[in-house]
Amino acid sequence: MSAISNTLIAFSMSADAFAAATSKGVALKKPKLGYAMRIGLIFGSVETLTPVIGWLLGLMASGFMASFDHWVAFTILSLIGGKMIYEGLHNEAGERKESHKISVLILTAIGTSIDAMAVGATLALLNISIWVMAAMIGAATFLMATIGIMTGHYIGTKAGKTAEVLGGLIMIAIGTKILADHTGYFG
Repeated sequence: MSAISNTLIAFSMSADAFAAATSKGVALKKPKLGYAMRIGLIFGSVETLTPVIGWLLGLMASGFMASFDHWVAFTILSLIGGKMIYEGLHNEAGERKESHKISVLILTAIGTSIDAMAVGATLALLNISIWVMAAMIGAATFLMATIGIMTGHYIGTKAGKTAEVLGGLIMIAIGTKILADHTGYFG
């Protein structure tokens, strides 16, 4: 995969973390950069680990799926993208005064990183190394979660929803490109 595709995947995976961090930032009066970076580190660390876990699971299943792996990749990325779009369009910002305890932050980070696990499994099916991609996803998530916390009280939840919808559209486009490349549709 190209550097552009990797970057798009990394930032698409960070869109839901950005939305969650923005929502948390809305509840804060004036977050300090150090605090925002700690939250970004939690989200980024979890988001780095989950695609590796998915990749390992995907490697175990890859021998069975070689002839139709591109359809699996397309389906998984489209479902993830569709879920992101749906949540971006339909979720309400009901988390105004939720606790910012580390346990709540870790659970939130895990919840927003399930899609990264599926992407990791998809990368294993496509025989793509996970290490650079996992690092890129983690770095993008750290950056986006930190920005989300810092700007949450200024921009509210609208930008988080827009980012999640855009991330979903990008995931569907990448899945479509993988399918087209492997079926020779555009080649």
